Amino acid sequence: MFRHLFNTEKLKYIRGGKPDVGCILCAIRDGHPGVESLEVARRDGFIVSVNLYPFNPGHLMIFPVRHVTAIGELTDDEALGMHRLLADTLAILQGEFHPDGFNVGYNLGKQSGASIPHLHQHVVPRYGNEVGFLDVLAGTRLVVVNPVDARDRLRKRFSGE
Repeated sequence: MFRHLFNTEKLKYIRGGKPDVGCILCAIRDGHPGVESLEVARRDGFIVSVNLYPFNPGHLMIFPVRHVTAIGELTDDEALGMHRLLADTLAILQGEFHPDGFNVGYNLGKQSGASIPHLHQHVVPRYGNEVGFLDVLAGTRLVVVNPVDARDRLRKRFSGE
């Protein structure tokens, strides 16, 4: 028998309890008052933000300021800028959270899990000790860092403090 712990806020979001905005990432970009910003940094036409529903502590998203829906829409300069920001982001996350590895990637298309129609790259720190008693006993993952706390910690790192 499997039991589950649910993040009720995520369930509300999945069931349509999303802010009434055309694009959540554009709303973050524009500082929309109905959207909590977990923005960490802006650099060279890109935004780094903590994921509101993180898979692990330090789960970030990197996305262009410009509304882009496909990788092919990025200019060569933008693609290189995003790559360089990814490299900086990995180093910052390593310094702050000390993960054992990373998953980096895009969800492209609805069937891949893409629920946001704005190109974004996920950066998920991975840890050797990720499997805990909740994973084993309840088939549930517990995230131990509040996304707002992660945002504040990473803002300092991105700004060089």
